[in-house]
Amino acid sequence: MSDAYIYDAVRTPRGRGRKDGALHEVTSVRLSALVLNALAERSGLEGPAVEDVIWGNVTQVGEQGGCLARTAVLASDLDEAIPGLSINRFCASGLEAVNLAANQVRAGAGAGYIAGGVEMMGRVPMGSDGAAIAVDPSVAMARYFVPQGISADIIATEYGITRDDADAFAVESQRRAAAAWADGRFSRSILEVRDRNGLPILDRDEHMRPGTDMQSLGALAPSFKEMGETMPGFDQVALMKYPHLERIEHIHHAGNSSGIVDGAAGLLVGSKEFGERWGLTPRARIRATAKIGTDPTIMLTGPVPVTEKILRETGMEVGDIDLFEVNEAFSSVVLRFLQAFGVDPARLNPNGGAIAMGHPLGATGAIILGTLLDEMERSDRETGLATLCIASGMGAATILERV
Repeated sequence: MSDAYIYDAVRTPRGRGRKDGALHEVTSVRLSALVLNALAERSGLEGPAVEDVIWGNVTQVGEQGGCLARTAVLASDLDEAIPGLSINRFCASGLEAVNLAANQVRAGAGAGYIAGGVEMMGRVPMGSDGAAIAVDPSVAMARYFVPQGISADIIATEYGITRDDADAFAVESQRRAAAAWADGRFSRSILEVRDRNGLPILDRDEHMRPGTDMQSLGALAPSFKEMGETMPGFDQVALMKYPHLERIEHIHHAGNSSGIVDGAAGLLVGSKEFGERWGLTPRARIRATAKIGTDPTIMLTGPVPVTEKILRETGMEVGDIDLFEVNEAFSSVVLRFLQAFGVDPARLNPNGGAIAMGHPLGATGAIILGTLLDEMERSDRETGLATLCIASGMGAATILERV
């Protein structure tokens, strides 16, 4: 088995995922191509330098359908001999793309890969591709399906996470993100997006609200209360699965949940020989990867069991990990992770997360892995773990080790 290394990581800023968002005019193919070009140019790659482009993308319909990965290669300056593979593991698609690339390198199936993902949520709305788990009664009823927001509220109810807890976490995410941008912590990886005339469109995350405080969040109504309680509602479905709960406490709203945004990210992954061939210095070794299935009703608890799994398989303990990136899909997801492992909050998402900067579904896994790598270098840490919760009940994780 060969070791798999990360040689570079880039991402676009995240634009608001709506018609007046800065990236709305940019297609998912073009945004992906910009990332591919940046990785190739920064690393001096020429010709069929990599074995494949593995690209995560959740809503695979319309302009994001038809093997977007291959289309992005053809739209980029990469050699047309490089193929493309689009994958979908919902919110972990970008991370799973990197994990798949790393594991193929480790197995000797190609020396180098570009992996990452994209999601233009303002152009291709979440859920517009349909999903059997939600709309096929034979599956939805048997598995007690509820929307993700209800699942996040189940986590809060089951584990005693209050509205104040969730709001305080969101305020801190906004504070950390603003401080990270002010300190230039994302500068190494950020790719400014320009239009076809070379004029700048976006050079920083657009979704942030640094003025957020407990008072402003306290004025927001719970987003999932009506769909949960309207008779017959999803709360009834959830309580059939969790009869020990008296009711579902609805604590999540737009301010303590991840933002809907557009964005793309990619990493260059390869063997030691790949780096030597192109004169590249590895930044980190991908020590381990893991994935797991979990209860599809509570749905979003995957970061806990998948972290337990990857630590068990590597013979590591939580204390062996210096930094954590846990995707902020909803406040309760990360607060449950902190609760389960007793992690020092200062070592988790130190530069903010998706509550502040947004969650472009297919790209987020690659974004948080690159953010983790940058922060490991900046703060001189040796090990890091990135993990995400995943729709329909799954979890994915990756452990990095600096070299």
